[in-house]
Amino acid sequence: MNKELESLGSQSEIESKEFQDYMQGYMQAEEVEQKGALRDGVVVSINEQEDYAMVSVGGKTEGRLPLSEIRDAQGQLLFALNDPIQVYVSLRGERPSVSYKRALVFVKNQEKIQTLGADFKDKFVEGKIVRENKGGYVVIDHQGVEYFLSKVQSSLKRDAKHIGKHIKACITAIDPESASISVSRKRFFEVYSRYQHEQSQKLVESGAIYTGVVKSVTSFGVFVEVEGVEGLVHYTEITHRGSTNPAKHFKEGDVVQVKALSYDEKKKRLLLSIKATMEDPWEEIQTKLKVGYAIKVVVSNIENYGVFVDIGNDIEGFLHISEISWNKDVKHPSDYLELNQEIDVKIIEIDSKNRRLRVSLKQLSDKPFNDFVSKHHVGDVIEGKVATLTDFGAFINLGGVDGLLHNKDAFWEQDKKCKEHFKVGDVVQVKILKINKEDEKISLEMKFAKPSPVETFSQKHRVGDIVEGTIVGMKDFGVFVGVEGIDVLIKSEDLHPLKKEELKMGDVITGVVVAIEKANNRVRASVRRLERKREQDQLHAFNSSDTKMTLGDKISGKF
Repeated sequence: MNKELESLGSQSEIESKEFQDYMQGYMQAEEVEQKGALRDGVVVSINEQEDYAMVSVGGKTEGRLPLSEIRDAQGQLLFALNDPIQVYVSLRGERPSVSYKRALVFVKNQEKIQTLGADFKDKFVEGKIVRENKGGYVVIDHQGVEYFLSKVQSSLKRDAKHIGKHIKACITAIDPESASISVSRKRFFEVYSRYQHEQSQKLVESGAIYTGVVKSVTSFGVFVEVEGVEGLVHYTEITHRGSTNPAKHFKEGDVVQVKALSYDEKKKRLLLSIKATMEDPWEEIQTKLKVGYAIKVVVSNIENYGVFVDIGNDIEGFLHISEISWNKDVKHPSDYLELNQEIDVKIIEIDSKNRRLRVSLKQLSDKPFNDFVSKHHVGDVIEGKVATLTDFGAFINLGGVDGLLHNKDAFWEQDKKCKEHFKVGDVVQVKILKINKEDEKISLEMKFAKPSPVETFSQKHRVGDIVEGTIVGMKDFGVFVGVEGIDVLIKSEDLHPLKKEELKMGDVITGVVVAIEKANNRVRASVRRLERKREQDQLHAFNSSDTKMTLGDKISGKF
């Protein structure tokens, strides 16, 4: 009897337990149907062919979970059959919907809500719009917390695409039960303007060093968020080295130390500095380095116009292309130097006011001009290469130094020019005409190689000879007559009895040679003296003839 009663009691307890489980599942389903909730479940089946798992969430209630929600980056399942799993449950029709990813977000949101506490209004948040629904947009921050941004409060264009866009907003409401957090971008713009003004002034007035995060990098500087406001670190405020490319030093998300310099209330612009947080290395430069010192440096940057060298202690010096080599034909610094190369240079300028330090590489080596002067003298004939052609002549490279070959020293003919007869790279023989040690200049000549036209003329003609030629040039002071390849000058006063105003180019003129100047390569003639010479010649001829007759007659009479 007792056994029967015990049996009936046990059966009653079992039925009572089943009823309680049923009621609990029913109540949970009712609660889930109303709001959705976080539940502990168990994986009861896995169907990989159809890509879903069934999860029991209490009683006889089961929900269907896509396997994509519980796979890792390599595609492996995170849960196996009978494993416990926490899911977010909501009803969609008769069967509950379960989500593992939604459960993770739910937990993160609850933790965020607890952290915010009662003072959540107008707190700033930043995140990325990940999807859109009928009422607005879902925003997720870097911690995985999810926010709801209604379209009314978004201040976003309705017809534009916003998925993936980073935004800032203010928290306006929270619901601990559903773990939902509502934000407003519209409210953010209202609050941030006032906050930026107050916070920026506070940063500037404090003069303290703050930790900030790089938000974006541009060609003109770096935008850094510090104490909730964003400011600009201009590229000149990054390092004591001077202007630098921000992208070479920073990327988004980097943590940096900054100091607030100023705040422009009208433009709402906060200016920050990174270099102001460091000791000024120029103070050490002024005390330890002097012009003329030779120091060891490292090539840090190569440009077309010169090279920047790292001196150390966050200081860069500049090596101009003209200070790399004594050779003036340096096309590009990279032909002589390479990045990270260690070299010795001489300090040639320290400008502390403008924070500029200039160095020279060539001044640590012997000057080629001094070496040239020690080996060559005026009158030496040497070989060189045409380096540059100009309107007035050519620069000839003599091995380390250049000499000037002027047009007038290259050709006997006055109308000839070097650029019309030579090309860069031609090898020529020149004679040293002059060495100017004070200005370090060398003058050359090339017409020594053949006799001058006047020299050739002087071998056929002497002063007093009669010459004839055509007018090839007319000047205020006279005319030039072409005679056997040279221009003979007849001054205006020597043209008489001819009238200069009646003469023209090409007219034939006869004159007598009055001067042959070999040194100046010049010959002068005179028409006026020609008439006198003819008179003298006639008189001389007459006198010579009369003398012979008289003498003959006298002799004839005697005998």
